[in-house]
Amino acid sequence: MSKAAQKARAQIVRLLVPSGKAAPTPPVGPALGARGVKSMDFCKEFNARTAHMEPGIPTPALITVQPDRSFTFITKTPPSSYFLKKAANIEKGTGKPGHETVGTISLKHVYEIAKIKATDDHMKHLPLESIARMVVGSARSLGIQVIP
Repeated sequence: MSKAAQKARAQIVRLLVPSGKAAPTPPVGPALGARGVKSMDFCKEFNARTAHMEPGIPTPALITVQPDRSFTFITKTPPSSYFLKKAANIEKGTGKPGHETVGTISLKHVYEIAKIKATDDHMKHLPLESIARMVVGSARSLGIQVIP
């Protein structure tokens, strides 16, 4: 593929930005500035879209940058680990998953988190039980025990 053909393709940037608190500082500024996008435009639009959320929730954004430097983006639901840590009331996961338990959550919490995650586009085709199993896997890797 020639260099001109490579440049003509849309680029996808994945960022984890706190809801309502996007600013043209790292990680947003450098990631978009390197692709010629005005980071302030993204920040204003992102903050407007996440205004309904509690400020500071880590929100994944998938930004598609077109060759003409215009961009579109979609926001996803916060990572499972964020919800799990909040449900178990812990600051961070364990350093030794499988050996240390730092908190416990009920199966009801797991299904609540799975319902939230099911609204993401890439999870829509999966049954709720499968998403719940993924959440349980995330809980294990954080050192959170799931009790029935």
